[in-house]
Amino acid sequence: MTAMPNPTEITRADIMPLDEYVKIRAQRRKDMMPVKRERRIEVGPHATFYFESFDTMWHQIHEMLYIEKGGEEQIEDELSAYNPLIPKGRELVATIMFEIDDEVRRKNVLYKLAGIEETAFIEIDGERVMSNPEHDVDRTSEDGKSSSVHFLHFPFTDDQVAKFKKPGAKIMVGFAHGNYQHLAVMSDAMAQRLAGDFA
Repeated sequence: MTAMPNPTEITRADIMPLDEYVKIRAQRRKDMMPVKRERRIEVGPHATFYFESFDTMWHQIHEMLYIEKGGEEQIEDELSAYNPLIPKGRELVATIMFEIDDEVRRKNVLYKLAGIEETAFIEIDGERVMSNPEHDVDRTSEDGKSSSVHFLHFPFTDDQVAKFKKPGAKIMVGFAHGNYQHLAVMSDAMAQRLAGDFA
């Protein structure tokens, strides 16, 4: 029996009626907590990588529809916004958030991080896969302030996928930015979870 490939796109048919989603929302949110926890990694003092999937994006779309209640027109907007963040077979996709509570401090830090979205990487046994940022909007302002949220693709070759899936591979996530050179080692459990994102 051939394994079904990972779904790479959420369609209108995948969207539940809002009244049906409301019935399962509490349990769904509870079920997603360990899934999201296994897909997040903190890098340095401010950045967190949230690796996305069909399931995380399905959840996000339904939450947006629940919160904003924009009806049919909103559904198409959410599909357009979040489908690009579902891995397409030979990539990992991450939402990067710089989470700094103090507004003044956050602004000061972000002004030092212009272009950081171009410097993120995943390293497998010393080989780096560099980020390919979403280009929907410019994430660094004209005056040099980075956004606090970035959407990054990490395109893998077949050989890199094989290395990533190899048990015991040393996998790190980090930035090569002049003002933010931080690394974090990915746990074996997280690597095993993310390996499932490859088709």
